[in-house]
Amino acid sequence: MEFLKHETRTVFHANATNGSRSTLNLSALITTLPEDGDGKMISNSDPVEPLTTAAATSAVAVTASSSAEGQPAPPATPNIVMSSKDHDSLFSGGGIRFSYGYSSFKGKRSSMEDFFETTISEVDGQMVAFFGVFDGSSYCLTSVPVSVALLMFGGCTSPFAVFSSLRHTLTLLVFRPGCTAPVDILYWDDDCHGGSRTAEYLKNNLFKNLSSHPDFIKDTKTAIVEAFKQTDIDYLNEEKGHQRDAGSTASTAMLLGDRIVVANVGDSRVVASRAGSAIPLSIDHKPDRSDERQRIEKAGGFIIWAGTWRVGGVLAVSRAFGDKLLKPYVVADPEIQEEEIDGVDFIIIASDGLWNVISNNEAVSLVQNITDAEVASRELIKEAYARGSSDNITSVVVRFDIS
Repeated sequence: MEFLKHETRTVFHANATNGSRSTLNLSALITTLPEDGDGKMISNSDPVEPLTTAAATSAVAVTASSSAEGQPAPPATPNIVMSSKDHDSLFSGGGIRFSYGYSSFKGKRSSMEDFFETTISEVDGQMVAFFGVFDGSSYCLTSVPVSVALLMFGGCTSPFAVFSSLRHTLTLLVFRPGCTAPVDILYWDDDCHGGSRTAEYLKNNLFKNLSSHPDFIKDTKTAIVEAFKQTDIDYLNEEKGHQRDAGSTASTAMLLGDRIVVANVGDSRVVASRAGSAIPLSIDHKPDRSDERQRIEKAGGFIIWAGTWRVGGVLAVSRAFGDKLLKPYVVADPEIQEEEIDGVDFIIIASDGLWNVISNNEAVSLVQNITDAEVASRELIKEAYARGSSDNITSVVVRFDIS
């Protein structure tokens, strides 16, 4: 497994004064890694140091990059400052020290449909760290005459779909009322990679929409729900007229003051470690979850077993961005969970390429003693690949040290 390493590190210092409102001058640096076209792994690590009351009054940013392509080495002690914020909306001294690293690997797939985002921004005077993993999926559409469909499947008995196998993959026939129109066949194809469009759209827009929501700081949960729904609407509007359908999961973690806020759509996952114990911060949205199945059936849809449980026989997740042909059964409504940072050793955000072969407890145990977040993220991917993961694999690891 060949590694392509890319590192970007930044130093920020800002004044924090108790008893008065302090504005943090922060130039958020967003790192965009090169697209993996050769099966290489891309990774990054950024250590973060705490804010102190002795910090300089003006923000200073120092940036360095290094890669396998001979770029200059980073400085010896690069830092990113993230302040803590007390409950009366004032910046306080001390703060949270954390480091984060990420790795992404195409694996055995012919294309890369995983995307991720790590960014630190100032929102209404408060510094917020955003981390997200977005796992795209897609299926293509063709049309066949109803007469052919009837010969293949022996009649049109379902108002929505009939399931069979086509081209060694799943096929869904979507029957129109009266069976008089051509039938769209939905199937997976190695040449159909629309899911990367959705995942990339989320990488570029989801956190931007979150941070620009007017109530993000004062009513975070409401802002998350509204921003997720609006992002889905905006994406679907951009995709009007495309014959291919595509979607993406979104597993996100935001650091606000002394808490972690996790918002999840789909089956990418966030897991925390407390004293070596795995704490799930998200629950996969699978069609066979009793509450998800009930929601889908109440909306008029159904699920079918096709190697795994699938919405309409097609999609193996019950919530996702995009997937316009499966609306309103597949929704982008996030489930949100909060966790106090105090006592959390680290969190792992990863796509299902990892979780399909590694359990929560195994993942935590595997990297429990690895203090370098980037190394931890790489080890998770290498282990998933060694265990036979057939999917794209992406992981982000965030380690905490409360000072």
